[in-house]
Amino acid sequence: MKWGLLFSLFTLSTFKFMFAPLGGPGLKLTFLETYLACVSGATFSAAIFYFSAEYFLNRARKKRAALIEKSLRTGKKIKIKGTFTRMNKLIVLIKRKLGIIGTCFWVPLFLSIPLGSIVTAKFYSKHRKTFPLICIGICLNALVTTSISYTIYG
Repeated sequence: MKWGLLFSLFTLSTFKFMFAPLGGPGLKLTFLETYLACVSGATFSAAIFYFSAEYFLNRARKKRAALIEKSLRTGKKIKIKGTFTRMNKLIVLIKRKLGIIGTCFWVPLFLSIPLGSIVTAKFYSKHRKTFPLICIGICLNALVTTSISYTIYG
């Protein structure tokens, strides 16, 4: 079997999920092999980052608080990254317009699985259906992207 090729797609899917299925036809993998490798890699990464999102969010809060404290102590104005960026505005717009389903389906696909899972957990971690919706979104998105890649390159 092609374990090395499947593992490379699995690994690529943990971070660059949207583009991972493009490698399937070039690696001479079947549609099903590509689909399953991409879905399993993305789901694995989503689980790790969704369930550890609180750690990353607390870490970011502490860093931001330390910068503010340093600014107050020294009297120098320090620009804090991450406030009102174009990406933050887009994420909030998606959250407001599409709700929990749109956020769970689209944010992990377009940002990346790790960042998208953390953002989705930030907004909807109290909802029990959030992680299953992320997994459904991964399966549907993988089906679409794998189908497109095998239609174009297969």
